[in-house]
Amino acid sequence: MGRYLFRLPDVGEGIAEAEIVAWHVSVGDVVAEDQNLVDVMTDKATVEVMSPVSGKVTATHGEVGGMAPVGSVLIELDIEGAGNADEKTVAAAPAIGTGLATVGDVEPSSARTLTTTAPASAAKSETPKPVEFAKTTERPKAAAVWTMRAAGQEPLASPATRRRAHELGIPLQYVPGTGPGGRITAEDLDAFIASGGIALAGDARYVAREGIADVKIIGLRRKIAEKMQEAKRRIPHINYVEECDVTELEALRADVNSHRSPDQPKLTLLPFFMRALVRALPDFPQVNARYDDDAGLLHTYEGVHIGVATQTPGGLMVPVIRNAEQYDLWGLAAELARVAAAARDGSATRDELSGSTITLTSLGTLGGIVSTPVINHPEVAILAPNKIVERPVLNGPFVSVRKMMNLSSSFDHRIIDGYDAAQFVQRMKRLIEHPALIFMD
Repeated sequence: MGRYLFRLPDVGEGIAEAEIVAWHVSVGDVVAEDQNLVDVMTDKATVEVMSPVSGKVTATHGEVGGMAPVGSVLIELDIEGAGNADEKTVAAAPAIGTGLATVGDVEPSSARTLTTTAPASAAKSETPKPVEFAKTTERPKAAAVWTMRAAGQEPLASPATRRRAHELGIPLQYVPGTGPGGRITAEDLDAFIASGGIALAGDARYVAREGIADVKIIGLRRKIAEKMQEAKRRIPHINYVEECDVTELEALRADVNSHRSPDQPKLTLLPFFMRALVRALPDFPQVNARYDDDAGLLHTYEGVHIGVATQTPGGLMVPVIRNAEQYDLWGLAAELARVAAAARDGSATRDELSGSTITLTSLGTLGGIVSTPVINHPEVAILAPNKIVERPVLNGPFVSVRKMMNLSSSFDHRIIDGYDAAQFVQRMKRLIEHPALIFMD
């Protein structure tokens, strides 16, 4: 048997470190070659790290949320053969940070050391055994008397149990827990309901809730938080909102959808907005740009690379439709569906999640009346169509019901003056209100 040290490889993106977002093995597991060991997150993409060998896991290094430098030891394995390391090799390996700090965040004298699930060398004291909790098989009888926990004693329960209790109006302070450490399980909640405990003194919906849940911000959510903070810190936003009559655009969209062929995707408003951007941006090159404020350079682009803010199970991502000018409506709809699906299922590449020159963000029917979107740094503009509402509109001496929508926007005021922002949005308004102009040369 030999000892094999598996180090975080260079995933090919020129990174120096990556964040550990999920472990798929633990000490004692037997792994096969090419088995997924751990997921790490780079700048935007989550990467599955596979095992190059078969063996038994003897130690893992680093916690979820910690930063692992490229070349640092992630996993130690016992394998058939000579292996590739000894004790000195482990000691010389770069340390992996824990929590939300990176290796560069702390001084050398206070830097965190490797966190392992198994000892790296023999120790005199015995490894403490995990605490074993007795399983309670008896459930409270129907006549049980329920008492609230003492002040400051928080009920322990999983998010799913808490959500169900909240939906039922049951304060968890009254529910006894039989799980490890007194944790309230789903079975405990069922037993509480079956025994009549739900009929507490007073209405349970109005009982004060004292629980506090601590959620560690890691992975994609951490990246989103950092990017939003950077954008608001570095970019002085100017917001502009204009009202648009989209009655003609909606009628055109409905008619085109009703006559589409089976192999054509259903059109939403976004492809029309993309075509409008393609028509408008050549006259406003400072809007279709990325600002390098460190170098003091504004990069303007001939091609229109549109980022589309997309909600995914992990959080907000911005897949990119590159060179939108090369697509017709159907092509834009198909490309939008493709990159959005890739973002949602986690298969989007780094190129598909970067390089946008302007961003569209829309919440559809949840779009509200107005919004103040955050610019996707280092871009200088973002557009946010709001929801469509029908309301009476005065047109000369007549009143008619029209479909109206607010178009919200944000601009980098260092680059774009208010007058230029207003001119650009007015050009978009004209194209949106008279959609035939979108297709005219």
